[in-house]
Amino acid sequence: MDSSTSALTAIYGTGINRVKIATGRVPELPAENERTIPGRALVTGAAGGLGREVAIQLARRGCVVAITDINGEGLAETARHITEAGMEAETIVGDFTIEGAPEAAVDKVVARWGGIDILVNNAGYGVIEPFLEASFKAWTRTLALNVTALAMACKAAGRVMRDQRSGRIVNITSPGSRMALPDYTAYTASKAGVDSITRAAAVALAPYGVLVNSLAPGMMDTEMQRSTEADLARANGRDDLQAFLDERTRRIPIGRRAEISEVAEAVVWLCLDSPKYMTAERLNMSGGLDKD
Repeated sequence: MDSSTSALTAIYGTGINRVKIATGRVPELPAENERTIPGRALVTGAAGGLGREVAIQLARRGCVVAITDINGEGLAETARHITEAGMEAETIVGDFTIEGAPEAAVDKVVARWGGIDILVNNAGYGVIEPFLEASFKAWTRTLALNVTALAMACKAAGRVMRDQRSGRIVNITSPGSRMALPDYTAYTASKAGVDSITRAAAVALAPYGVLVNSLAPGMMDTEMQRSTEADLARANGRDDLQAFLDERTRRIPIGRRAEISEVAEAVVWLCLDSPKYMTAERLNMSGGLDKD
């Protein structure tokens, strides 16, 4: 073992040495990787809401964007915005909870554009159920999309990025992953899983110059958020939905809900602009609701 490898191993562990044995050279670390700004992106759950806005903003920054969702009509609208921004769009309609679907989506991106530089795991699912009445179906569906499909997408994209020796993965988590929410336990448990996967993937891919981070947005005005809060109001016997929403908004220290566009800006920052030495981080964007 040469002196440079010994020094790296002392700092980062034996994974660096394993990489040197496999490749014949010491790998670039994130801070040393001077590749150009990524341009080939895959955004999941992009038929509307945050996923659509992220895809549009990436296109405006010069990225070609593949988008996935089960909602084909919504994807077509997102694709229209991407092409209006002057960039190519690849539409992939399908259910990521089906075995092999995340890998197939990554393969499609690689087949069209020769690689993948950005993966944004935005697709999510959640239902309101009191913990003592939680159904097996809801737990299974929530974990299948929010945890298993996300992990498989990270794995598939991570392998391509490893060989490219560059790339960025951003996983959408939630402040709820660190809260006790007995009416929303399957969802919050799944987001705790996202936090764990993010850390593990970041460490696994760090020797190859691939950065993996997450973003935890607070309350936004999205279809999923509105549906969830309406269900939550009913579960708590609250008939006046607007009063319930206003009460929840007042709990946010910054005094308002997040705009979808500003949350998307933070996601795009992680994809394109964040420091090359930043990985395994959870970016908290909840207006002070979740306090790091």
